[in-house]
Amino acid sequence: MAEHTLILLRHSKSDWSSGEADIDRPLGKRGRRQAPEAGQWLATHVDRVDLAVVSIAERARATWDLVSAELGERPEMRLAERAYGASSEELLDIARSLSEELDTVVLVGHNPGLEGLAETLTDDWVSLPTSALAVIELDDPWRSAGRARGRLRAAGRPPTG
Repeated sequence: MAEHTLILLRHSKSDWSSGEADIDRPLGKRGRRQAPEAGQWLATHVDRVDLAVVSIAERARATWDLVSAELGERPEMRLAERAYGASSEELLDIARSLSEELDTVVLVGHNPGLEGLAETLTDDWVSLPTSALAVIELDDPWRSAGRARGRLRAAGRPPTG
C-alpha cells in the first residue's frame, strides 16, 4: 500500500419509513445486509485500518458498527460532527487534519461530499451508492491531500479494481 490510504465509505441504505429527522434515520433491512459485506471486503483487501472518522448521523454510525465487526481488530473510531452533510472541501479539511502517523483511514459519510472528494483526489468520477467504498492511495502526507493526486485502487459495492 502507499504511504497513506484513504477509504471513503458511504453509509448503508437507510430506512425512510419512520419519519425521523435526517440525522436520526436508522439503517434499513438492505443496509443492515450490505454493511457487513463492505466489512468483509475490507478485512480481505486492506491490511489494517488505523482510524475510522465517522459522521455523527445514526445511519453512518450503524454502518461503521456493522463494517468494523467484520474486521479482525476494530480500529479507533472518531465521531466527526463536521462530516455530517459535509461538502468535498469540508471532507478534504478533515483529511488534512489527520496525524501523519496514520497510514490507513476510513471516512464514513454522505454524498455528494464523498463522491466530490474522490473526484478531487483522483481526477476520476467515482459513483458511491450506499455501502460503496473508494480506496484511494496518496503518496504524500495527509496535510497535502488535494495538492497531491491520489490513485483510485478500488471502488464499488463490493469494490472492484
